[in-house]
Amino acid sequence: MLQNKGAGNYCSFCKKAKSATRPLIYAPDNSAAICPTCLELCKSLFQEEMRSEKNGANLDFENIPTPKEFKEFLDQYVIGQDYAKKVLSVAVYNHYKRMNQNSFNENDDVQIEKSNILLIGPTGSGKTLLAKTLAKKLNVPFAITDATTLTEAGYVGEDVENVLLKLIQAADDNIEAAEHGIIFIDEIDKIGRKSENTSITRDVTGEGVQQALLKIIEGTKASVPPQGGRKHPNQEMLQIDTTNILFICGGAFVGLDGIVESRIHQHSIGFGANLQTMDEKEKEELLNQVIPDDLVKFGLIPELIGRMPNCCALKELTKDDLKVILTEPKNSIINQFKTSFKMDRVDLDFTEDALDTIADIAIKQKTGARGLRAIVEKLLLDIMFEIPSVEGENKLTITKDMVEDSSKINVNALRSLSDVKVS
Repeated sequence: MLQNKGAGNYCSFCKKAKSATRPLIYAPDNSAAICPTCLELCKSLFQEEMRSEKNGANLDFENIPTPKEFKEFLDQYVIGQDYAKKVLSVAVYNHYKRMNQNSFNENDDVQIEKSNILLIGPTGSGKTLLAKTLAKKLNVPFAITDATTLTEAGYVGEDVENVLLKLIQAADDNIEAAEHGIIFIDEIDKIGRKSENTSITRDVTGEGVQQALLKIIEGTKASVPPQGGRKHPNQEMLQIDTTNILFICGGAFVGLDGIVESRIHQHSIGFGANLQTMDEKEKEELLNQVIPDDLVKFGLIPELIGRMPNCCALKELTKDDLKVILTEPKNSIINQFKTSFKMDRVDLDFTEDALDTIADIAIKQKTGARGLRAIVEKLLLDIMFEIPSVEGENKLTITKDMVEDSSKINVNALRSLSDVKVS
């Protein structure tokens, strides 16, 4: 602490005098002083400002990345799915561009509507990762919710407003930041109504949830219980405007390709047989021809479909795609494990045959990219248990035989790095 002659024995901010319980901290040039109370206040204000910047409250909507910049960023983290990347990049650009509409709109009667998105694709094809990566690029709050846990208001389960609470929590309770965030609603296909005909009984987890989602997806001032759960009378509510929140819905939509096929080939007999012989590329092209009527037949209500104007299909990942996902993205699974092992002084490597076998297992399990980490984690479990206790620097090379029989991945498979360098 510097002795000050210029600032005097009082705080330059609150003007309270220095005392034994209130020491002062002086500036290097002795021109000012601050007490601990004001220092703590400045610290909290600084942290609040940093939190606002982190969660997108200060997002500059006049300098939104172009669709090409969005796609280039997605390419660094997501393998394949080029068509889906283009659809998402354009939709997200248009969504955030509409927030500048008042600055450029000469005709107040024209209002640009939201560009909510529907992603159709098998599990592990990258739907969640695409949405999460876009939020990362924009630096806005992002929340994931599962549609299967939602029920119509007044019934056991979660109210649809709880999806907004997750976004508010992701924004560290910053409502302004949350109002410009992104919500990904997964398993949207699981809330399809049971039949096209209107039922006299309530479908509280299907059509009822779809009806409840309509308002918040389109844009409304919603009341959200601060602790989640059910709403109660006289309970204080958080007020949030969903007008500028981007909703991305995703689902596997198993059987939708058959509905599209039957519509396209109504004149032919036995269209189901044709569907069975289609390869994955043909199925993807088929799903990209989806029209609202196909989704209505699947079980979504027309009002919900109308609020998601952008719809695209993601292809099922091939063996080559899965191998690339394992090794090439910035945050690839193999690189994560290599970094983890290096912290325990082990140089980890995988042969090409080993990567092929891991990809084959993922295809056989039908888990897509999502299952790759679980496969590698299980494969390396025993050796990860042992290596923190092993001394020295070592090298471990995972081969095809080891993948097929994980018991071969043990301490005996380690080679001293000094021996490797000599050889």
